[in-house]
Amino acid sequence: MKNTIKQVFHSPKFVVGFVIIMAILLLTIIYPIFNPGDPLQSLFKGSDRGSFTPPGTYVSLYDAVTSFRANLDNNSDAYAARASVEISDDDWVLMVNWFTGMDIDISGLDRTDTDAVLKLWKENYSDSAKPKGMTKSARNSAKRLNESLSSLGSEPTLSVTSADESKKVKDINATDYVPVNRVASVVRLPLGTDTFGRDVLKELVSAIGTSLMIGLVAGVIATFIGLMLGLLSGYIGGFVDDLIMFVTNIFTVIPSFILLILINYSIGQEARGAMVVAVVIGLTSWTWTTRSVRSQVISLRNRDHVNLSKLSGHSLFRIIMTDILPYIMSYVVMAFILQISSAILSEAQLSLLGLGPSTTKTATLGLMMNWAMLYSAHLAGSWWAYFPVIGVIALISFSLNLMNTGLDQVFNPTLRD
Repeated sequence: MKNTIKQVFHSPKFVVGFVIIMAILLLTIIYPIFNPGDPLQSLFKGSDRGSFTPPGTYVSLYDAVTSFRANLDNNSDAYAARASVEISDDDWVLMVNWFTGMDIDISGLDRTDTDAVLKLWKENYSDSAKPKGMTKSARNSAKRLNESLSSLGSEPTLSVTSADESKKVKDINATDYVPVNRVASVVRLPLGTDTFGRDVLKELVSAIGTSLMIGLVAGVIATFIGLMLGLLSGYIGGFVDDLIMFVTNIFTVIPSFILLILINYSIGQEARGAMVVAVVIGLTSWTWTTRSVRSQVISLRNRDHVNLSKLSGHSLFRIIMTDILPYIMSYVVMAFILQISSAILSEAQLSLLGLGPSTTKTATLGLMMNWAMLYSAHLAGSWWAYFPVIGVIALISFSLNLMNTGLDQVFNPTLRD
């Protein structure tokens, strides 16, 4: 046993896959310690919900106003940065269309030169002008753009009134800056929030743990059923073999994913928890394990050591457990790893169809994909709501399959280099 484990951990592919999956497991254990709380709790309230918040560091506006401020005059970089935020890609296209319609030469105009762009715009824009080829709707958009850009270049001041009217009103100039380390309340969102205002990273870590649990439970169930039926069918043979293979063939003919859809739909949304989904996946994924184990047992049941156990009067249970199972244990472990990977992908597929675990109780990788799709994160350009989930699913499947390939090379001499 010790020598076998040593051989396994000398396989580069197995080690790489094992390290990846262990790192993911440690993340699901350690991260909640530093960031506790309900991963499905919204960080925002009221009207702030319903839009994806991009990744970044967010500071309390109230604390920023009341914190130490430094007045940095003549900061042209800040002015250019403020202007570049105001001029979006759509605004730039609108400005180009305006200049083109007014026969203004912009061949030498550099978009990154904010000062030159604004100067040319303010010198040539007019509410009464009607550029060639521009519709009334486009001219109205240009008018709104001009209004939003009109304050740039000046020194705007914001007046902040305290709730206590006896306190002095604070005036905030455009050149006032606050050191972030002096702001009392800071929220870091490395992956932003989803449309419900929930921290995507915190939700993702929780979803990884739930999906791995589903994969583990479903893998144990599917492997156990497939192993027991395969051992009995392959060793006993005769009527028992025919009966087990008849049932197995029935489940093989009917696609397991169709069974998953029908069963999960009949269970209902409220009763469909993570464990229920895991059990259903496990109960519909054992067929190929049964057939594979059966073929391995058939090749072993007439070996000399098995015949010797029969002649010695050993029981059926002892023969299977001591003379057959140890010889196929490596194959069973590989089948178990593949069952985990398959179960995680099955849960993701079910959740994308709206047939996964209850959406109000837990988060899974499939549910996160479902929420991103329902609220059109891909159309809104909110990549942080779905791309990390796709990456994690691919990484988990890759690591498990890499481990399986490494084990196959160790236990199958024909595949060794």
